[in-house]
Amino acid sequence: MNEITQIRKLSLWIFFIPLIAINLCLFISQNYEFLEGTIFTVDQLGRSAFSIPYLDGSLSISRASRTFPQYLIFKPTMIITAIFLYYYWNNNNRLVNKYKITNINYKFKTFGILSAVFLAIHSIFLGIKFDIQIYKLMRRVVLLLFIIFEIIAQGILVYHFFKIKDKISRLINKKVLILKAILVSILATVAILSLPILLDKGNTHFKHALEWNYFVGVILFYLFTRFLWKRTT
Repeated sequence: MNEITQIRKLSLWIFFIPLIAINLCLFISQNYEFLEGTIFTVDQLGRSAFSIPYLDGSLSISRASRTFPQYLIFKPTMIITAIFLYYYWNNNNRLVNKYKITNINYKFKTFGILSAVFLAIHSIFLGIKFDIQIYKLMRRVVLLLFIIFEIIAQGILVYHFFKIKDKISRLINKKVLILKAILVSILATVAILSLPILLDKGNTHFKHALEWNYFVGVILFYLFTRFLWKRTT
């Protein structure tokens, strides 16, 4: 089935492109001396000492990615990821329609595409300096909306797959479907439990560590997708 083939391919791109991008930005940030004296000299703000932000929260994804030359990697890759997300959710909508014998736009498609739009917007405006407080607030809101809509879309999609699991049982690995449900539940739970800490002005290192790990958790959903669907001919 064409939709399944496309979904399997897209899921790998959506997982690996942003994962490689943020870690490459981190590598450049921590090894800036390699580019010293070239046209790609790393901006002072984008430099950092060696650390493992997944554990110590020493810097944020934003700081590692928003300055020159890291944004030359981060911005295009996130925009490309947003485009792939659009096709991913569109293909899933067509697939569910086939098995439910319907012809509608399911809510997971709407939330999924909105999450892609907010990811693209966040990427475009990341690093652009405006000395306006409302701009800083809106940038955080856009990122938050990307995360919220992404988790909602993932949750609704998994719910629909459980509803049609008997019809697609020959095409999927049911254990992976359960893993996807567990992952979405963990992401939603962590988001709710972390909200009071995130709203507090302190706990910077915790917030940064959470940011790195949570981002990987969100895109891990797509790696699971690759193993959910069996190869079709």
